[in-house]
Amino acid sequence: MTKTGLRAIAYGVAAVGFVSIVTRPNEMRARQDTDYLPVTDERLRDPEPGSWLMYRRTYNGWGYSPLDQITEQNVSDLTPVWVFPTGVFTEDHQSPPIVNGDTMFVTTSTHVIALNAKSGELRWRYARELPSKIRTPHPTNRGVGLYADMVYVGTLDAHVVALNATSGQVVWDRTVEDYRAGYYITMAPMVVDGKVMVGTSGGENGVRGFVIALDAMTGDEVWKTYTIPAPGEPGNETWPAEAWRTGGGPVWVTGTHDPELNLVYWGVGNGGPLMGDARPGDNLFTNSTIALDLDTGALRGHHQYHWNGSWDWDEVTPPLLIDIERGGRTIPSLVHVGRNGYLWWLEQEPDRISFIDASPYVYQNVFTSIDSQTGRPTYDAAHVPGTGTRVTFCPSVAGAKNWQPEAYNPKTGLLYIPATENLCSVMEGTQVVYTPGEPFAGANIDVFRVEGADHLTELQAWNVETGDMVWKRELEPRNGGSVLTTGGDLVFLGGQSDRFRAYSARSGDVLWEIRTNSGRAGVPTSYAVDGVQYIAVQTGAEPAPRERDGVPESQGAFGFPQDGVIWVFALDCQC
Repeated sequence: MTKTGLRAIAYGVAAVGFVSIVTRPNEMRARQDTDYLPVTDERLRDPEPGSWLMYRRTYNGWGYSPLDQITEQNVSDLTPVWVFPTGVFTEDHQSPPIVNGDTMFVTTSTHVIALNAKSGELRWRYARELPSKIRTPHPTNRGVGLYADMVYVGTLDAHVVALNATSGQVVWDRTVEDYRAGYYITMAPMVVDGKVMVGTSGGENGVRGFVIALDAMTGDEVWKTYTIPAPGEPGNETWPAEAWRTGGGPVWVTGTHDPELNLVYWGVGNGGPLMGDARPGDNLFTNSTIALDLDTGALRGHHQYHWNGSWDWDEVTPPLLIDIERGGRTIPSLVHVGRNGYLWWLEQEPDRISFIDASPYVYQNVFTSIDSQTGRPTYDAAHVPGTGTRVTFCPSVAGAKNWQPEAYNPKTGLLYIPATENLCSVMEGTQVVYTPGEPFAGANIDVFRVEGADHLTELQAWNVETGDMVWKRELEPRNGGSVLTTGGDLVFLGGQSDRFRAYSARSGDVLWEIRTNSGRAGVPTSYAVDGVQYIAVQTGAEPAPRERDGVPESQGAFGFPQDGVIWVFALDCQC
């Protein structure tokens, strides 16, 4: 597409977006034209190539589409075929477009939007009305869960809502926790065997994290498992006195699932308050991967990536389930790309998680060593912040990789990581007193760019068999985006720059790029309708220019406000 053509689309996006939010903020259009294909357990376990039914498409978390109509040879012909403005202006748009048949579902912080996946026509919109005095540090949403003929969404006032997939009407609405105590939900629900599972955000508010499973048909609670153990529960001895009550451990990114072991894996975030010296001990199960029994919620295993964490390195990204060959045997592994800057290789077992190996994928100056048997790191005290102690450390509080997901391609055998390099932090702990619903962090934090650094982020490719980096591409300005990989030997990356790009999955060469309306993008997905493969991504950020992590953000391709827009692309010959 020519620059003139893209400019016309962008101007249209800006204009239509304004009209959408002003004239139809609570639009509800019931779908009548075609039948909706029910989402079954079988389809969730083994989705059709053209479907994208959950956050990362499959339970193993790969972020891989087997579709191969768009390839290295023809991706240069990729062009926008439709765009849809969400009508929301005041948040980062992080939801992946979820597609079942010819229906697409996308969320904003307060909306669920159903669209015709082929044409972009609005089918219905659900708008959540939030309490007037609600305060959430991160007002965003990362997507829906699907099951039967229902759509599930978590809300900023800590509810889970089930909607009819064809009309958007509320089927049930369940309170998960009290938002006034600092709980809120940003993650996409995970649905397995008729259970809708979510965790909550709020680690900066002194919450006690948990994962809860609800009955998909009724919303009734099936089980609830806390990430911070109470007295008498394994792990409570790693907390001082009553600190477990406000220990943090939020779960705010969708988990992964192994049907054979009947386990669900979740990433757990930081402890509360931020300074480890305020809560001496290992502080289980913060900054860990936990394995829960799907039927009961019982804890079956865990691995803690760093103990008594003080760096705000939430390890909430769940592990990818990838079989690897090591030492002459096939290992059902858990691969975790750590916010702490290390790439972790773990082994799945029915009642435990075992450590295999770990290595840094960016510069990290906190760990001096990692125990070869347990994976427990040893720290350099000069880079451990504390109450009244000001230190520098790398990577920054934003981590070597934040919530944005990595992806694995089984054809290439490569893991693709959106890494942040050359950003570090200065942190000093402060005294803080817990008040329900109020910030409970207790730290002054700055982020700075390493002097002389010529880039801030990288797209890296790692061989999962050897554990070696195969290639990397340095990105400037800062990207830090989410990764999609496909059967056409492609990797798509969109993030904190206004460029949405396609790379060769094997060489890392840039094969295609387009400028969008915003310097921020959510999670890209790929789907097919009527034999045509599409690439979809949602873009959008806060409207005013600002600096984030010490780096000026783009105003977008043409200086438009960075309101939310869903972009959908296909090959030019398919338009």
